[in-house]
Amino acid sequence: MAAGNHHGRSTGQVGVIVIGYNDARHIGQAVRSALRQGPAVAEILVIDDASTDDTAAVVAEIARRQPRVRVVRRPVNSGGCGTPRNDGLREATAPYVMFLDSDDELPPGAIDALLTAAVRHRAPVVAGACLRRELPERRDTPWQHELYRRAAVLESPAELPRLVRDTLCVNKLYSRAFLSKHGVTFPDGAFRYEDFVFTARLLAASPRIALIPDPVYLWHVRRSAAHLSISLARSSVDNWLSRLEAHRSAVEVFENAGQKHMAHAARAKFLDHDLRMYVRELGTHHNDHHVEWWRHTREHLASFDESDLRAAGAPARWLARVVTGTDRPRDLTRLIALGNHPARLLPPYACVDGRPVWAAELPEIVLDRIESEPLSRLPVSIDAEPHIRVRPGHLRITVHELYGRLAAADPKSLDIELRRRSDGRVGLTRSTPLNARQGLEGPSWTAQILLSGLDMLAGRQAYGLDVWDVWARVRCADGSSLYTTVRATGSGLRRTVVPDRRHGVMLIQSYATSGGSLALRIAPGPGAAAVVVTRRLRRLMSRALSIGAPQ
Repeated sequence: MAAGNHHGRSTGQVGVIVIGYNDARHIGQAVRSALRQGPAVAEILVIDDASTDDTAAVVAEIARRQPRVRVVRRPVNSGGCGTPRNDGLREATAPYVMFLDSDDELPPGAIDALLTAAVRHRAPVVAGACLRRELPERRDTPWQHELYRRAAVLESPAELPRLVRDTLCVNKLYSRAFLSKHGVTFPDGAFRYEDFVFTARLLAASPRIALIPDPVYLWHVRRSAAHLSISLARSSVDNWLSRLEAHRSAVEVFENAGQKHMAHAARAKFLDHDLRMYVRELGTHHNDHHVEWWRHTREHLASFDESDLRAAGAPARWLARVVTGTDRPRDLTRLIALGNHPARLLPPYACVDGRPVWAAELPEIVLDRIESEPLSRLPVSIDAEPHIRVRPGHLRITVHELYGRLAAADPKSLDIELRRRSDGRVGLTRSTPLNARQGLEGPSWTAQILLSGLDMLAGRQAYGLDVWDVWARVRCADGSSLYTTVRATGSGLRRTVVPDRRHGVMLIQSYATSGGSLALRIAPGPGAAAVVVTRRLRRLMSRALSIGAPQ
């Protein structure tokens, strides 16, 4: 392994493999971000997967001016990401390689940070922090941040089985010789979630791994793109089937390598991440989708045992038990809420023989450990009914009991926070005492929170809507507390324009997110009101045309 200078850097040590298909709009930016990494980059291999747009022309022009850039054009589209990455591995000549997708970027200093750790620790694999950047908002969310809070060196992945949770291949630097020696490649062809299998093959080869907290990859998330990425295009059951296949293949890699503990960790990851993510999106699909999704998920979960379920968090293992315990979709509203982040368990709260269960008619589906989990980790449900059209605006809050845990803690007060989604800034905080009530379904606690001061949250741009998520903190007499999002309820979920002294008028829209949480869109000025009126007129005209159209 080549040694670097005293900083661990060395000229021409890394090859960056950029793959792209019909992405002329973004691929130039990706390649330039690799060029800006400096002299540590020996070569940038652009694998054009038979694009039919201007991708070839864009990268050819860059290669004409930059000798480190080499373009390889595939004659036929591979149908996936694995084959072009394998092509890049075969073409690479540098001692180290890393992967870059055509619509993403490498942040400044990424390769220097990775290469420094590789040389210093003689590690054939170095992994760094990845930021998911929502565009155009530019809101960054760390990916698997608990793995990258501090630097660490692992003699093998077995020291930290949670590494299976970072299935990305792009936030890592690899010794090309190590990959070649152990035959670590991607599945070829139209195989979705190919990085699941590549990462499993890598970890099963037991490399020394260095972890660094430096941001080394910017994963651009463009939800409004005309063609969504594989990870975002989840509207059909086929996407879920591809994910199941990739997960099965990854688990088989570990089992064939005799690494049962890593296979176990991969199954727990599936429950905590994959299952919850797809469950909370079920509300956007139709009944036929639900039936097919349920059937395939039950079949997949049949290979999981009780130890796999117990290794996952409470929401995930409870979801798995409901799906495997019934042969048809049921209680989807409750399941979607439990899959949310943070999770919430909606009433009713049934008990059989003193044990908390999902439903009285399903006594075998036990909600285990509810009595021992800290209150802060329980999926407590807090309902919020917005009333924005009346002045002053307010929220009617109901905190639901959860199998006696809240009653034992004795809730006393409630803090409501409005957090701006783009950066997490707290823009408004309100506090009030809670009032205990006894109903047919048991105790609950209620409050009314005034929302005066919403005008202070409105931005300066007339057409720029800020989104504010509503969070609640319940404080109890025993010193415990819980912090979670609130569930949007009631008939007040609507868009409205209200008079405002600062801006003349202000647009406020209260709505339920895909997970059912309450959020507010707020924008100032008559421009915002005009947008609302225009959209409403368009809807009315569209409705009138559809009614008048011949059948």
